[in-house]
Amino acid sequence: MPLVPTPPLDRSAVEAWVSEHLSDVVIGPARGSDRFVGGQQAADRALASFDVGGYAGRRNEVLPVASRSASGLSPWIRHGILSLPRVWAAVADGPRRDVQKFRDELLWQEYARHRYARLGKAPWHAVPNVTADRIAVGKGEGMACLDFVQDELEQSGWLVNQTRMWAASHWSVRHGLAWEAGEREMYRHLLDGSRAANGLGWQWTAGVATGKAYGFSRAQVERRAPELCGRCPHRDACPIEDWSDPASPVRISAPEMTNDPQVDTTAGPRSVEATGAPDAVWLTAESLGDDDPALAAHPELPAVFVFDTKLLRTLRLDAKRLVFLAETIADLAERRDVELRVGDPIIELAGRPLAATFAPVPGWRRRSAQLDVVALHPWPWLVDPHAGSVASFSAWRRKTGR
Repeated sequence: MPLVPTPPLDRSAVEAWVSEHLSDVVIGPARGSDRFVGGQQAADRALASFDVGGYAGRRNEVLPVASRSASGLSPWIRHGILSLPRVWAAVADGPRRDVQKFRDELLWQEYARHRYARLGKAPWHAVPNVTADRIAVGKGEGMACLDFVQDELEQSGWLVNQTRMWAASHWSVRHGLAWEAGEREMYRHLLDGSRAANGLGWQWTAGVATGKAYGFSRAQVERRAPELCGRCPHRDACPIEDWSDPASPVRISAPEMTNDPQVDTTAGPRSVEATGAPDAVWLTAESLGDDDPALAAHPELPAVFVFDTKLLRTLRLDAKRLVFLAETIADLAERRDVELRVGDPIIELAGRPLAATFAPVPGWRRRSAQLDVVALHPWPWLVDPHAGSVASFSAWRRKTGR
């Protein structure tokens, strides 16, 4: 497809653009999140307004919303609009206990990226597509807790970590359904959906990452969101009153879990690898911020982004995710030249000398190998990947020295 116009940075205009150009590759109407706006300007405001104080004690609170201390920065972090090193530095002056806990969570995100960059989808098994359009098995049964989780996911495209675990445990532990299928459905709706973090979260909850599943019962709801139980029609006969009794999960095992013989491939270049002069900066959904290394190094070049329709037809994402991405591109276009294309990146960018930033996902490596990337910039790791164990967060962290 030829070059398409970049939408103005206006929610209704972006929604109309997604409806016109991408309606055949998404699920749901072209409607943006009721909470999040894509782009660097929105990300900068969110980071500047985040107060890490109280995070350690209240990060798992669900309701009332005002009691939550979750940062809500993950949609911008997932797409590289806010890098982990920048967010790490931004909280340095906060209360020590809260800073430590928040940084622990950033390290968990980094661990998920290291693990996925090394293993890819090796831990996944092929499972049938989910035919229901709801993750929460209890949806439609009138369970206030699961209705709340699903409604927030569908309206905002985001959930606090606590409710992600509720939905994942209800699906994979209580009902024994394939975690891969549940992960796929949640991924479609999350603005911060990534195979790295979302995939590891589901593996951890189902117990295949640790050997111990995470249970879900009424006790967690009463502790984190008591008003849900208070208004639930099942409050006197709760279907999740007791803990589920899961079977012992089979823990994922692979040689690459304990040793990475190709750590340089996993980590990408440590310095710029230049073999020619680029005429554009290729941006992907992994790295869309103004601080993207390739973008920052080549301010004179246009940035080019391709909505990969072949991939999108496979993923079948909720339209909110593409509205968020289109808003991000529209925001960038206010500060520099942007080329926006829809189609197959291999075809759209064929024969063009490109600058790009390495991305820690196997799919990026496959695509970049088919393009003429003449200036490859390092990924901004928070912690450099190592060749040691990623079998657990603690084993990985000991090796990092963090």
